[in-house]
Amino acid sequence: MDQPLPQLDQPTAPPPAPEAEHQHGALHDAHGRTIHDLRMSITDRCNFRCIYCMEPTDRFLPKRALLSASEYIMIVDAAITLGVRKVRLTGGEPTLYPVLDTIISELGRRNLDDIAMTTNGSLLDPTRAARWKAAGLTRLTFSLDTLREDRMTSITRSKTRVSDVLRSIDIAADSGLARSKINVVAMRGLNEDEFADFADLARERDLDIRFIEFMPLDSGRSWNPGRVVSESEIIESIEQRHGLEQRDSQNLHSTSRDYHFKDGAPGRIGVIASVTRPFCGACNRLRVTAEGAVRPCLFSNTEWDIRPLLRSGGSHDDIVRFLVDSVWTKQAGHGIGRDDFKQPDRGMSAIGG
Repeated sequence: MDQPLPQLDQPTAPPPAPEAEHQHGALHDAHGRTIHDLRMSITDRCNFRCIYCMEPTDRFLPKRALLSASEYIMIVDAAITLGVRKVRLTGGEPTLYPVLDTIISELGRRNLDDIAMTTNGSLLDPTRAARWKAAGLTRLTFSLDTLREDRMTSITRSKTRVSDVLRSIDIAADSGLARSKINVVAMRGLNEDEFADFADLARERDLDIRFIEFMPLDSGRSWNPGRVVSESEIIESIEQRHGLEQRDSQNLHSTSRDYHFKDGAPGRIGVIASVTRPFCGACNRLRVTAEGAVRPCLFSNTEWDIRPLLRSGGSHDDIVRFLVDSVWTKQAGHGIGRDDFKQPDRGMSAIGG
């Protein structure tokens, strides 16, 4: 069911960055960070209603509110001009987007270093995977929070089975895409007894399993710190079955701390400890929502509406300037744990992962 066309709070355009920032040909924020990674949500629609993300009663945006494929590409072209080298397609569930093939093909023509997509794995088939790989998609990241079928039903509120997602992971590997990453939201009272089982899966299938601390991005606003399972607890749980050793990351902007198995088994474990070990100082990301809200930070409570500019004939240079100004407003950190922290009004499905 669609909801009314959203009206973002005024002003919709960001305040101007210092004029010198428009001369660099790069995306800098006021805290010295440079942006190279664009997270672009291409739909708010999803066929899951995961309990840490969407309520069953959540309503989708009207289709007229969503950006068109050509509008997404206009943003990407401006971002590339400013040094962005990686683009991730998110949602909602991006495989529901009617012209997904067009988006991937257009991105594939732009000589990016990495074109990735996050999916729940419910709609993948060999033909689609092969087509995306040929068009330029680099890799897929799958969301999977349990390996138990009964929990899968209760967590996702869907009919998709764990076996369906595991089959999709195999399809991705068979298509020649780079090693898949599996994102597991770690929640106390939900799946903390399965962490070692996921480590088994990593070893058996040579996968990157990344545990994500539960973040305050649920539309039901039921998050509380007591449900956060910390990185140390996650690693301790796995080490009761498998020895791990930390791997030094070569990527200064990596969000996860990575571990290998001490016995040399394939696969890798990562933990994205957004709550207990913030990495805001190394953040190099910019997000655009499905209806064109530019969000400098995942936890922004201020966003900038680029849709009017796109639909009024704004030029490439106008879009470039808008992105520079938007990024300059990026906050220093998310502030979870501070007394003045305010959970974003949008949930994760409306923001885009």
